[in-house]
Amino acid sequence: MTQEAAVGKSSRTTRVGAKILKRIAKPIPIIGTAVVVMTAYAVLRRKGLLRGGLDVALDATPVVGSVKGVVELVTGDLIPDRDEADTQDRKRA
Repeated sequence: MTQEAAVGKSSRTTRVGAKILKRIAKPIPIIGTAVVVMTAYAVLRRKGLLRGGLDVALDATPVVGSVKGVVELVTGDLIPDRDEADTQDRKRA
């Protein structure tokens, strides 16, 4: 295995592991809120100020964030990213 392939596989494994850890830690009240606060900047950049703020607020609320997490496991992301929402709006027009 080349070094580039090993680095690519390692970074992919890290991303998948971080995503799984985030999903597991969010329902735990204190730890979940800490995870949400630590990832808030990335969410705000990806979703925009209004959608990202709403997503972070819902995730940081203990019971609501847990319910939202369970629903998102089944249906996918409830609040779409900025690029996805713009694409959907253009398709409707």
